[in-house]
Amino acid sequence: MQLSSILKPEAVKILSPVSSKKRLFQDIADLAASVYGINAETTVAALLERENLGPTGVGHGVALPHARLADLTEVVGTFVMLQKPVDFGAVDRQPIDIAFGLFAPEDAGVDHLKALALVSRTLRNLEFCSQLRANSDYAKIYALLTQSHPEHAA
Repeated sequence: MQLSSILKPEAVKILSPVSSKKRLFQDIADLAASVYGINAETTVAALLERENLGPTGVGHGVALPHARLADLTEVVGTFVMLQKPVDFGAVDRQPIDIAFGLFAPEDAGVDHLKALALVSRTLRNLEFCSQLRANSDYAKIYALLTQSHPEHAA
């Protein structure tokens, strides 16, 4: 599995400052709705429900909010960078400025876990995240995300 199989170029966005985690979830859900036709209201509810189980802010300014949705037939993703970091309740208590939203069908099973592991491996590389943060062009960010990352393999 590669990020290009779950992330469309139009699902990459840079957001102006957001005021809260809930607002960020709404922005991610709106992006997923416009790109993949997912119901935004259902998506926000699923993200909040998942977040109640434990924080998806994994540290170093990165969050991996994810949820399973009934209307999906495949795993899909959104990538957002924030112009200004927002408090997310991350494990390291640092605000986040990178969020990869991952959405899977309710019965995705192993595919959801594989996609989550792929995103996690990719975004835990601090140097790679610095490269992402240094770009403001969506196409360049998408190209960086979807290029092969053999050095990130587990």
